[in-house]
Amino acid sequence: MPEPRDLDLPRTPPLVLRGKVFDASRPAVMAIVNRTSDSFFANNRHADLDSAKAALDRAVEAGADIVDVGGVRAGQEGEQVDAQQEMDRVLPFLAHAREQYPDLVLSLDTWRSEVAREAGRFGLDLVNDTWAGHDPELVSVAAQVGAGVVCSHTGGLPPRTDPHAVSYPPEPTGVVVDVLRTLAEGARRAEQAGIPAERVLVDPTLDFGKTTAHSLQLLRHTADLTALGYPILQALSRKDFVGESLDLPPDERLEGTLAATAVAAWLGATVFRAHDVQATRRVVDMVAVIRGDRPPRLAVRGT
Repeated sequence: MPEPRDLDLPRTPPLVLRGKVFDASRPAVMAIVNRTSDSFFANNRHADLDSAKAALDRAVEAGADIVDVGGVRAGQEGEQVDAQQEMDRVLPFLAHAREQYPDLVLSLDTWRSEVAREAGRFGLDLVNDTWAGHDPELVSVAAQVGAGVVCSHTGGLPPRTDPHAVSYPPEPTGVVVDVLRTLAEGARRAEQAGIPAERVLVDPTLDFGKTTAHSLQLLRHTADLTALGYPILQALSRKDFVGESLDLPPDERLEGTLAATAVAAWLGATVFRAHDVQATRRVVDMVAVIRGDRPPRLAVRGT
């Protein structure tokens, strides 16, 4: 009989924000609050500030570690939003969130440095730059306000551009090579700007500048990202790669999202941007237990 082998599971250094440490034993759930009326997922449209405040309370109660607020829809559909409009949407929310939850990690989803600079007045902890340094000043502003940064990959597409017939030769693994190179460069720029490595996240940014085949390939190769030496963020929630895989609209993509989340967590990702906080919380905590990174919370049947 062959001897069982020790598991050699991929893992990354911890993420440290607002004095809190997130790693394989304590994965982080990043709740999404969209201050828009045109988000692709209708259940997360909080154009009204009171609605956004209620969503914040629900996210915290459900177990969110980080709350990520955005004021502009990611894709090309929907209204055009200038920097002042974006600030009018996100700044009052951040002010309220910091007052109500002083220890909560707050993240801002923006590609504009002027928006991040103003948000820094409210103790911003993380700048979630989903457009891969389109504004070259953004990373420096994040450093100046004491925030961490998410380094992303969009294949060079400008903000709010949906991918069309994109390719990363040689297919099918060329996208993985391009993502690894781009994220390594982004993380290096972040550290050069003065952001400590423990506050730098890398995000393969599925669906942005990618076909469904590319996104699935990157999900399979999550473990390869651990070689970069930074915590990994996976933003999988109800995305089009899930919808196309199962031929389902956004409001029916929860199970597919959770399956992708479990795979990413097993392969080394430790931060998960999610619409469905409680379900994601339970999945990533269960994966942490299965991996052996944390013990079961209850041991009635023995240890």
